[in-house]
Amino acid sequence: MRYDVIVIGAGHAGCEAASAAANLGSKTLLITMDMNKIGQMSCNPAVGGIAKGQIVREIDALGGQMGIVTDMSSIQFRMLNMSKGPAMWSPRAQCDRTKFIDNWRKVLDNIPNLYIWQDCVTKLSIINNVVTGVECGLGVSFESKCVILTAGTFLNGLMHVGKCKFEGGRISEYSSYGLTEQLNDLGFKSDRMKTGTPMRIDGRTIDFSKMQRQDGDNESIRHFSFLPDCHNSLKQRPCWITYTNNATHDILRSGLKDSPLYNGQIKSIGPRYCPSIETKIVTFAEKEQHQLFIEPEGETSEEYYVNGFSSSLPMDVQFEAIHTVPGLENVVAYRPGYAIEYDFFDPTQLHHTLETKLVRNLYFAGQVNGTTGYEEAAGQGLVAGINAHQRCVGGEDFVLSRSESYIGVLIDDLVNKGVDEPYRMFTSRAEYRILLRQDDADMRLTEKSYRLGLATEERYNIMCKKRKAIADLIEFCKDYSLRANEVNDYLSSVGSSLVDHTIHLYDLVLRPQVSLTTLLHYCEIVFSSYSEEIIEAAEIQIKYSGYIAREKQLADKLARLDYIKIPSTFDYSAQQSLSTEARQKLTRIRPLTIGDASRIPGVSPNDVSVLLMLLGR
Repeated sequence: MRYDVIVIGAGHAGCEAASAAANLGSKTLLITMDMNKIGQMSCNPAVGGIAKGQIVREIDALGGQMGIVTDMSSIQFRMLNMSKGPAMWSPRAQCDRTKFIDNWRKVLDNIPNLYIWQDCVTKLSIINNVVTGVECGLGVSFESKCVILTAGTFLNGLMHVGKCKFEGGRISEYSSYGLTEQLNDLGFKSDRMKTGTPMRIDGRTIDFSKMQRQDGDNESIRHFSFLPDCHNSLKQRPCWITYTNNATHDILRSGLKDSPLYNGQIKSIGPRYCPSIETKIVTFAEKEQHQLFIEPEGETSEEYYVNGFSSSLPMDVQFEAIHTVPGLENVVAYRPGYAIEYDFFDPTQLHHTLETKLVRNLYFAGQVNGTTGYEEAAGQGLVAGINAHQRCVGGEDFVLSRSESYIGVLIDDLVNKGVDEPYRMFTSRAEYRILLRQDDADMRLTEKSYRLGLATEERYNIMCKKRKAIADLIEFCKDYSLRANEVNDYLSSVGSSLVDHTIHLYDLVLRPQVSLTTLLHYCEIVFSSYSEEIIEAAEIQIKYSGYIAREKQLADKLARLDYIKIPSTFDYSAQQSLSTEARQKLTRIRPLTIGDASRIPGVSPNDVSVLLMLLGR
């Protein structure tokens, strides 16, 4: 009954936390209410997307599991935003929901030091503000050095379908009680958030001829994990696009009086960037249609997910409205959409390690920190799992900076800014997007994780070979020249200016219209010497070398503020030269460095200058 690390909850945060701690060597216990729902995709059966895909690649680069499990379960892969610059490219995979659970279970079952217990945690064991274990509903107690809470939407979860409301953390699953109340008594601040999910429909009753087909990418490099052989042989399936219309909106509007969102039944904070369909027709009343994605739930399943039609309206209103959508006129539903309210804790009560400030050795990760999304949860879980292990063995804290990862941006935003709505990652949240591309997450993070002991030697060697291959190809481009008569026909075909002299390959690649892949066909080297992944990475580094260098210089300059520590006993309230808002927020959040302080909303550049002077800088 004694463990190094106990993880409460086996969602995306919990699975990553448990696997990271166990793979690093800590004896780990993962406690879940239902062993058949490990890694359950509670809402959308997909992983990745704008900025979220970058997080998954970072998890993989660090030796986490989400990218591997996704590749094993994928039934469609697409690289989004390819018409924009590489800083915006974002991988996304449609998954088989059932196989995703099965593959996560396979991963966890094969990790030494990792054990699973099916039960509900009802209480944390805490002595002198240090967590020492947990107590469970079956009457059993477990001791541990560290505990990671990843309860998702289960803390006092309450679901809504119209005026009907019922308890649960997910449909047909029990809520968790007791932990919020215990933590509140210890001084933790909590609040309520709301999220939702759309109805599920029967594919046999969909008329796909009225919809636009959306297939996945065919390129061989389109997968999440940087490890080879993570592909699967699952049948690839298309998604479909259709649209709501004025008739749909009229029916939805008629049900607003019975909507939990608008009749006062739901009082918690909902997601701004993933709104329900009823919120869309109110907020964007002038729009005559809203796009819907009809997404398969599995390789052979006839169940489809109606992405964009999340709702908590009465089910008869939902069904009547969906029947006005082209292709869904005769559709049969498996279940209606619903909203769920749940408890979360103010994340400014956390350190950057995700350890709580009030209770030592207690870590929070995932939706309990006010985030939304599988990827955001998994990134937090990985960091919490690493830091819990480090605490057990007396190692250094593991913290990712804003300039080296989206996970670092996510955690820094949570800890320094808090949340006033469910936090979702976007590329716009990162100041250094060109440094945080999805293609080079392994270049940024794998060595850091390898030194820690999480990334394997195999993964590290693959990264080193990739780095050398990219460098070799860039050097080749600098040395190799093409004559005008060899390249002008191609330049003319892509609308690039012609040349009248011999020109280095590197200088040609700098042109926005020119493709390195095409140019290599003109060279004397064998084209197959470099993989598509290496060619793409080299081309990005060449084309954006100036932007990359400038952004790195800026990041290095601002990072100096993160090295200036603020004493834990510093009395902000006594510093009248600071603004009132700054004194209040700095006292509440207690940042560790000047850099952290500078990112707190309400702390002005003048306040930062005052702090620097007070600290003798």
